[in-house]
Amino acid sequence: MKKVGNHTSFSRILLFCLALSLSFSLTSFAQETAAPAAAEAPAGGAAAPAAGAGDPVKGKELFNSLCAACHKLDAKSTGPALRGVADRHDRAWIYKWVHNSSEMIKSGDPAAVKLFAENNNSVMTPFPQLSEGDIDNIMAYTSMPIENGGGGGGVKAPVVDPNANGGSSNALILGALILVLGVLIVMLVLVNRTLRRVAASNGVVIVDEPRLSLWKAYAKNQFLVLVTVILLMLASSYFLYGYLMQIGVDQGYEPVQPIHFSHKIHAGDNGIDCKYCHSSARVSKASGIPSLNVCMNCHKNIAEFQGDKDSLYVDHSKEFYTGEIKKLYNAVGWDATAQKYTGVQKPVKWVRIHNLPDFVYFNHSQHVTVAGVECQTCHGPVEKMEVMRQHSPLTMGWCINCHRTTDVKVEGNEYYAKIHDELAKKYGKDKLTAADMGGTECGKCHY
Repeated sequence: MKKVGNHTSFSRILLFCLALSLSFSLTSFAQETAAPAAAEAPAGGAAAPAAGAGDPVKGKELFNSLCAACHKLDAKSTGPALRGVADRHDRAWIYKWVHNSSEMIKSGDPAAVKLFAENNNSVMTPFPQLSEGDIDNIMAYTSMPIENGGGGGGVKAPVVDPNANGGSSNALILGALILVLGVLIVMLVLVNRTLRRVAASNGVVIVDEPRLSLWKAYAKNQFLVLVTVILLMLASSYFLYGYLMQIGVDQGYEPVQPIHFSHKIHAGDNGIDCKYCHSSARVSKASGIPSLNVCMNCHKNIAEFQGDKDSLYVDHSKEFYTGEIKKLYNAVGWDATAQKYTGVQKPVKWVRIHNLPDFVYFNHSQHVTVAGVECQTCHGPVEKMEVMRQHSPLTMGWCINCHRTTDVKVEGNEYYAKIHDELAKKYGKDKLTAADMGGTECGKCHY
């Protein structure tokens, strides 16, 4: 018998695979070490400005807690801009002004009277509790030069992606799997060639018999055709039913609003309670659209975005958020320079997100005040949403399921306590759900 030899040595294949694996590993290692090398670069923070007689760090804390409501460093607010105020007035005069500005105005001090008139006769809150050292600290902070780049404290170190190493590891695993798959393909090809050579050496003739095409064979098999038709009908019915059941369900609806309002910044980072803006949710059927006056309670003195542009809760640039605040000023008719209302207002055409059919009755106060349901139960993690969207499906099945699983809170409510005791004896259990108290009756939610 003729001896068949394998001219493609397996040792050569293994050596080739090992070399390829090593080269891939070195490439991945180089990518992984690039990020730490960039992270070790010196931040090189800007040199601290020369402080005066006070501590600018303590002064910043006092400024943010006492002064920021009416003053800004580089722009006029209710009061004048305070950067460089120590160079505009005598230090002893500033002490008297901060302790009791009204007394200085009544005494006829020319500088005090002029400053009072320039700021729309706005009376400054007296701070007799501040010592001269505290005022020196505030002036040291207001005397600091403007930093390059707007906010933040000097030059920041490069941000390193915490998932960089994990991404390289995943790429390495994926590359190894691809390599193994390639080796298996090569081995199968070699085995096929070897078998053909063995067959040829033994005089075996391989004849490729004509085969019936797959589609013709399938068409002749009546059982397979019948099963396929049944499966297609069932699948079509399933998808058709699912499509029809989604009509009118707007889960995930996320419209673009005329003024970009970030719930992530307001409710998340700043921790503003939902019911501060949607106050009618406590006492009314509807939660209500907050009036622009509610917005101006804060934004009368917040004319530009103060957050860090590199913060995790910010999705846009500082200039973008500041531009949206200017849209609010334009709508409400507020002149930030003159610090007064112009009287020219423009309506904001907000786009409604959550909308129930007209035949459905839902009362916010009954759920928020009486039941104590948190806003996130229905509206999702609002504090993490940059753009507000419909989180829940708001379908009848979703509401009924909530009524079946939510216990009624009867603490401090004599009306519910009486009904609860009667029904508890009837059903023989201590805790009653909203469904046990009639929460699944048609008339409770439908007119």
